[in-house]
Amino acid sequence: MEERGKIRVPMREQTAEKRIKNFDSVPLGYSEEEAMAEARRCIQCQDSPCKMKCPINMKIREMIEKIAEGDFKEAYLIAKEDNPIPAISGRVCPQEDQCESVCTMGKKADAINIGKLKAFIGDWAMRNGVTEELFINERDKKVAVIGSGPAGISCAVDLRKLGYQVTLFEALHVAGGVLQYGIPAFRLPKDIVDYELSFLRKMGVDIRLNNIVGQNVMLDELRQEFDAIFIGTGAGAPRFLNIDGEELMGVYSPNEFLIRVNLMKAYDFPRHDTPIVCGARVGVIDAGNVAMDAARCAVRLGAEEVYILYRRTKKESPAREEEVQHALEEGVLFMELVNPTRSLGSEFIMELDTVVNALGTVPNRLFLGRTPELETTSWGVIKVDENLMTNIGGVFAGGDSTSGGATVIQALGEGRAAAASIHNYLSG
Repeated sequence: MEERGKIRVPMREQTAEKRIKNFDSVPLGYSEEEAMAEARRCIQCQDSPCKMKCPINMKIREMIEKIAEGDFKEAYLIAKEDNPIPAISGRVCPQEDQCESVCTMGKKADAINIGKLKAFIGDWAMRNGVTEELFINERDKKVAVIGSGPAGISCAVDLRKLGYQVTLFEALHVAGGVLQYGIPAFRLPKDIVDYELSFLRKMGVDIRLNNIVGQNVMLDELRQEFDAIFIGTGAGAPRFLNIDGEELMGVYSPNEFLIRVNLMKAYDFPRHDTPIVCGARVGVIDAGNVAMDAARCAVRLGAEEVYILYRRTKKESPAREEEVQHALEEGVLFMELVNPTRSLGSEFIMELDTVVNALGTVPNRLFLGRTPELETTSWGVIKVDENLMTNIGGVFAGGDSTSGGATVIQALGEGRAAAASIHNYLSG
């Protein structure tokens, strides 16, 4: 291996003392010089194991090569070939378990900081007004995409690039799905989300907000209007422990807690008119990324003590290592090997003002409850074949609606795979 810098160029961050008082981004981003220095650590291995491990097969090596040369525009255009939202995925994808886990540099030194470089190049494009130039050969066939989360975004973008007339249906008043309501701004700034999603409208995707499929419009109606349909409704329904006391005031699902904070800006009450009850002592059940998000929000909302209550140990936490580290730096306390039995009384009593059950999610019940013709598995997710087609001809599905909950980058990959299958289907 050619001798290169063994240690990553560190990412500047807000100090813990400062950031617990705001919802601004914790990482402060690379400067151009820092990004180039980190990119130059890459040895440009020709077999590109990072690309092979990426769920969307991004041309990571080529992107990094251009960053190292200072050709940021070309680096961005390379990233956008496969990834419609590089600034977003660079911030929230578990690179340490995917592309970075197989980085050749990582065998003898720090792996290349692929996620931070991806975020850098997306941010650079936004600051400099650089966008992808498209020349679309229009087709007359129409595709409906239900849900504007990561799977819906990538499916809509790929289909639009192929020339299809794409209409995206979103139940909420803003597009983005979990990117808007599920991930706090200190981890994923909302101006980044809004900017990257604005590309959909620029390329001609018709985005219909406040449209709940299964309520405002039925699946059968869409089948009559569109030649194919992609379902990317995500896994937005909460999962509960089903123990006594879950109905008490101050006991939240992660969905309600994070939607109030992220989408409705409860942290800025009364300037924004959605309040949230967050007492002095907060317990968050489970230890995944959602739990870390909820706990870190509670710290910023003024809680004096915030506990992660986990049935296993800290080392077994499924959350990203960076998120766990940030939570600990911000004063979040771990209680290991505990599992609530009811919200009042158990083997020991823990007095809490607020409880968040961050136990994961299940697919959208409102949609599935009103489309009984759609087959689901015993786990409640939509059943699809190897081409991501459901039991209904011309209706495809992917992302969390078929997996029950995965990563942003995996959902992007399934959206792209579904777009390819839809193209094959419509091409006969």
